[in-house]
Amino acid sequence: MLAELKLKNFLDLLSTSTNDELIWMNGYLSGVLAKQGVQQQAAQVTASAAPAVNKITIAYGTETGNSKKLATEFGLKAKKSGINAKVVNLEQYRLTDLPKEEYLLTIVSTQGEGDPPAGAKKFFDHIHNNGFKLDNLKYGVLALGDTSYPLFCKAGEEVDQQLNRLGAERLVPLIKCDVDYEDEAEGWFSQVLNQLTKSATNGTATVAAPAVVAKKSTGKKIYNGTLLTNINLNDRGSKKETHHIEIAAEDIDYLPGDALGVIPENPLRVVEPIVDLLGIDKNKTFTFRHEDVTVFELLKKKLNIFFLPERVVSKYATLVAQDIPSTKIGLLDLLKIYPLQNKAQFEQLIEILEPIAPRLYSISSSPEAHSGEVHITVARDKFHVNDEWKCGLCSDYLSQLPNESKVEFYIHKNSQFRLPADDKDIIMIGPGTGIAPFRSFLAHRDTTGATGRNWLFFGDQHFVTDFLYQTELQNWMETGVLTKINVAFSRDQKEKEYVQHKMLKNGQELYEWMLNGASIYICGAKEPMSVDVEDTLMQLVEKFGNKTIEEAVQFVEQLKDEGRYLKDVY
Repeated sequence: MLAELKLKNFLDLLSTSTNDELIWMNGYLSGVLAKQGVQQQAAQVTASAAPAVNKITIAYGTETGNSKKLATEFGLKAKKSGINAKVVNLEQYRLTDLPKEEYLLTIVSTQGEGDPPAGAKKFFDHIHNNGFKLDNLKYGVLALGDTSYPLFCKAGEEVDQQLNRLGAERLVPLIKCDVDYEDEAEGWFSQVLNQLTKSATNGTATVAAPAVVAKKSTGKKIYNGTLLTNINLNDRGSKKETHHIEIAAEDIDYLPGDALGVIPENPLRVVEPIVDLLGIDKNKTFTFRHEDVTVFELLKKKLNIFFLPERVVSKYATLVAQDIPSTKIGLLDLLKIYPLQNKAQFEQLIEILEPIAPRLYSISSSPEAHSGEVHITVARDKFHVNDEWKCGLCSDYLSQLPNESKVEFYIHKNSQFRLPADDKDIIMIGPGTGIAPFRSFLAHRDTTGATGRNWLFFGDQHFVTDFLYQTELQNWMETGVLTKINVAFSRDQKEKEYVQHKMLKNGQELYEWMLNGASIYICGAKEPMSVDVEDTLMQLVEKFGNKTIEEAVQFVEQLKDEGRYLKDVY
């Protein structure tokens, strides 16, 4: 055992070391022990528990980077245990390899309405739509999700079930993890290593029972904040309404690139008519998710009543014994057109309604520059339905909050959208509210004195009314924090101009920045913006790098592999 001071220094060294440095230290210590004749003894002890399994594949599907992080960590641990572990993104996984696999571990997150990450969809479709058998496969699935969403870990569940249907055997049961996943994920992989070790000691693998074990949520950290500022960034005459919102809270733990999760409340204009229509006492208490709440609290703060998904409408049709078309519809309209048969059915209605899902907003502040605060940039979503203006639930809720309002929120970590080292250059492409994380990046680099160059591409409709954070961006230009800025305002001239047009006009310099190690960040609308931007990147690499289109694609793929091409799109 080390003395207290030596132990402290040792732990400090470990906590600040990179993976490469840890591997080097491990090798160095092995050499020292070998000289002392200890290594042979250690090898004898290890051999008794060494797994007979030679290799495994760890495949991950990720949106925010958590699955990738875990897969990488598990790969290193497997190798230290004597197992050759291949770590691969499901986006690059060769589907023809699946029937050849003997041991496959899959780590997959769930997005939106129970969907797999975009990069995992090809694998997901393949195992669901092809009639092959996987009789020789032993597998395990670790599912990541968020218990705030109705279809918690649905994608992981479906991968687990489908592999089993195809004849594969569970090496370990499915584990479903909430946002605080580290301990459960570590326990899951320990089970995996234990099973692989049994393969060596018993001669055959002990296959896990088919039961699915769901991780009991430990709950994410909920912050109780106070709204300090809520201002519309768009000027008079704009067709848009974009709110800069500042919230104060104690001990907020976040990094640039993370998102803020908030669960909105339903508007009174919808809640009160439902209570009146049902003719039910709004103070009557029901149990919802192990909590006693009143009818009013259920409808105001807990249940999604704004736009019901088709799966809920289908359940409602069964409840009222009516033939209802599959469509998204608000509960108020549904009750008016297809009323409940009696008040007693209200309790059954509660059971089929789903909780309000949180909405995520890219954080636009820096913990270094805005201590004790977190900022978000919220576009109030307006749209037409049957010739009537409607607003998105959460953006409407947030945009109407007055100063001093209390706001509950949590931090959604995004390890896939992080700043590089302080001396590295960055290229940021963020039209509209896609500017949010880049305000965070620039504020952070300004405060910490980072020396890397910063280039921003921003776009919106009109220069006069829609140039979000214009004053701050101009100040960062004047002080040298922002090296370059290119703006595109699509409606200020006859021909629409977008950020990708500005990228092409600066293609030679952009390509040189990339060659010199710059990281590229894209934030904003997934379609069509992020697709158009990526196509433009291919074009300028092809043109200014004098490459074929295949070589340009390979160049961009290499940027992704190196962690220098990062997207936060929605």
